[in-house]
Amino acid sequence: MQQKLKIKITVALFFLLSGCNDNNNQIDSTTKKERELDTIQLKNLSGTTINLDMYTGKTIFINFWATWCKPCLEEMPSIEKAQAILKDKNIEFLFASDETTHQIEEFKTDHEYKFNYVIVENMGTLNIVGLPTTFIFNPKGKLVFSEMGYRKWDSKKNIDLLLEIINSK
Repeated sequence: MQQKLKIKITVALFFLLSGCNDNNNQIDSTTKKERELDTIQLKNLSGTTINLDMYTGKTIFINFWATWCKPCLEEMPSIEKAQAILKDKNIEFLFASDETTHQIEEFKTDHEYKFNYVIVENMGTLNIVGLPTTFIFNPKGKLVFSEMGYRKWDSKKNIDLLLEIINSK
């Protein structure tokens, strides 16, 4: 009985941790069911529902993360730098977690990132299988980028990618 429990825990941990890794596993959004911007349910840390229509005409960068996810935490400085580089551009960065407001507020206290932290209410229905995961919607609200795993967002290649999406018509 004890051995079966150990096996189940080991298998569960394997699948949990395999999603939270440093791999750059591009998810081809053309092979996945199209994710519509309006299917993402977000609230601010005060509990108010966020209507993503308020970002119409802007590129929306949503990073799904967790306080316990090491690759998420390693990725944040590069996202902060990318956000600073693109501060005058037509892009909104959102940092979505399904953790409690208290956990996110505690994280904010311990880290000085200038992020727009939000709570995602329907992470399970978005087919997110590992963290970090990033969705980028073009100014028309179409999902044009979806990737699970760590990425160095402040590299020239990735800034150019973001600029290309921001400037798409």
